[in-house]
Amino acid sequence: MAFIEWQEDGPIATVWMNRPPVNATDQQLYSEIREFFSHVADYLPQARVVVLAGRGKHFCAGNDLAEFQTMDPDNAPERLKLAREAFWAIYDSPLPVIAAVHGVAVGSGLAIAASCDLVVAAEGAQFATPEVNVGVLGGAKHLSRLVPQGMVRLMHYTGDLYPVEKLLPYGGIVDIVPKEQLLGSAQALARSIARHSPVTLKLAKRSLNGIEYMDLKPGYEFEQGLTRELSGYEDSKEAVTAFLERRAPVYTGS
Repeated sequence: MAFIEWQEDGPIATVWMNRPPVNATDQQLYSEIREFFSHVADYLPQARVVVLAGRGKHFCAGNDLAEFQTMDPDNAPERLKLAREAFWAIYDSPLPVIAAVHGVAVGSGLAIAASCDLVVAAEGAQFATPEVNVGVLGGAKHLSRLVPQGMVRLMHYTGDLYPVEKLLPYGGIVDIVPKEQLLGSAQALARSIARHSPVTLKLAKRSLNGIEYMDLKPGYEFEQGLTRELSGYEDSKEAVTAFLERRAPVYTGS
């Protein structure tokens, strides 16, 4: 791949977008993101949790504006489909994904971060949905995973950059850390998750995605259905046995 780099460290994988100078998304980067996260088990066979970061000064500074200059009603459907499939591939990844955001995450960069399960940000990071500034739309629905509707509308209508410190109280950002500690903090969070059974984590990811927009009763029933499925795995029995015996569990599931 030209713009995606990765490495595994046991159950923790770190993935970087690397399209200089600012990791702006284009059709090729979208295609690589879709391919990588749609087949993440092939690329990261040992991983239980993924940290997604950006090389250089910024996490992702949004869509390459040159592509908007050539967009028209005829070619827009195919291009827009590829973009959303890239976001969906991250969201639907069977592994939990933690975004490690520094610099800016704007437009498609914000959508990428918000498609992850959790977001850790560096001090001074900035977020924006600047689509109205360049004559396009999108990103507001992704932004609603990080902040409430009033803030979504403020950010979407203004198109301005907002410091992560302003977003933190709304709960969509897990933590803000010094820039030099960003990757280590995100990886430490990943480790705290990766200590659990791999099969349980995959079902937990499916559960959380499934119930996100469900009402209470059908949502809980959906969760119970996955409990039933999980009960067929030895990892489920090992987890409760280890807890009762006050020892570290030993998992074999995948």
